[in-house]
Amino acid sequence: MPHKRLEKIPTLKGPWYRSRLQQSLVLILFFLPIAARAQVRPPTPSGSSPHANPFYSPAVDAGDYVYISGQGPHAADGAPPATFAAQVRQALDNIKAIVESAGLTMDHVVYTQVYLEDIGKYEEMNKIFAEYFPTNPPARAVLGVAKVPDPPIEINAVAVRDLTGLRAIAPPNYDRSESASPGILTHDRLFVSGMSGRDPVSGKVPDDPAAQVDLALDRMQEVVKAAGLELANMVFVNPYLTSAIPGRVMNQHYARRFEFGNTPARATIEVTSLPGGAQIEYTGVAVRDLSQRRAVRPKNMPPSPTASPCVFAGDTLYCSAKDGFIPGPQGGIYATTTQHQLRQTMRNQLDNLEEADMNFDQVVSTTVYLDDLSDVHSFDDVYAQYFGSVMPSRSTIQQIAPTERKSDKDDHFPGLEQVSLIAVRSRNNH
Repeated sequence: MPHKRLEKIPTLKGPWYRSRLQQSLVLILFFLPIAARAQVRPPTPSGSSPHANPFYSPAVDAGDYVYISGQGPHAADGAPPATFAAQVRQALDNIKAIVESAGLTMDHVVYTQVYLEDIGKYEEMNKIFAEYFPTNPPARAVLGVAKVPDPPIEINAVAVRDLTGLRAIAPPNYDRSESASPGILTHDRLFVSGMSGRDPVSGKVPDDPAAQVDLALDRMQEVVKAAGLELANMVFVNPYLTSAIPGRVMNQHYARRFEFGNTPARATIEVTSLPGGAQIEYTGVAVRDLSQRRAVRPKNMPPSPTASPCVFAGDTLYCSAKDGFIPGPQGGIYATTTQHQLRQTMRNQLDNLEEADMNFDQVVSTTVYLDDLSDVHSFDDVYAQYFGSVMPSRSTIQQIAPTERKSDKDDHFPGLEQVSLIAVRSRNNH
């Protein structure tokens, strides 16, 4: 049965996005092949805006899972609530409206990512989050970032359509004050919350960066094992780390946990802060049936000890974050603008998709990391050229302060954007 896509009305980005909005219909794409999809108008979510952003879909229904774009705190009239507590509720209400428009409930949400401009607001967010998920809360990663499109918070989500076999996973010594489950097991996948390099019993963060990395990896492994799986079942991992963790140290200790050349897809993202003073955390997705896991590597990419370009979990392809790096003996980033770097990024991702016998039309979700959020207009103009009439769901963040934009001695330019993606193969293409 081919996958379907669901486009819903967004519950809005910031004012600089709203100037780019255009009138659009609300669409559901029923179970038809990609080449011959029918479009119908579903019920409109209560209180939603009659405008849609042309650069992302509020949600995409891929059959088994619904991928929900990052939602900010603006209501349909565009006005943000006055207090942080009300802003968190509004962002979650926006998620709820989209989930319900897909015919689901908040009980179907299995994974969320929360981006906060002020990590000091974590405890307040955590308490409000619990109101929306009183039983079996989803797995969750919370990140402190420099900017989100609609301050001060952005939340994205993944919902499973079939609740059969769904259960929360909890290893020993997990923090019961959290309004998130350490892991959520569905019929075919395990979603793992952000497991940090902070001792869950004492609450202390080791002084040694290597010890923090190992602690975070140990905690992720405990969740995976509590679900009856191994780290070899992981298909995608997000290492989130601050500048206090050297990338070299993180990679050395990470590579010891996985088979060379068969590691999960990965998006390694530096952030401004993490909850509880942690400096690193790991979150990700594992596939239950190891026979459904397959790594994909284009011929121009050598095997890596730290990341596979993409990994299949059944019909779903998880692809590592890519930037404008040109592969090869003289590889590097040479383009000096966000839009020119993005063209190489999308070329790199197309190499991945084509190796998997897929294309951009099958992309259901992306995460966009910008060096400077003010570049989003020029980014969007190029980004939109790669997709069809139904854009993927999307989350967009600026994770740290902008870099200094100048070339090094080898004429390499700093990366100004990264894009990771999820694509779903139509079952009739097998």
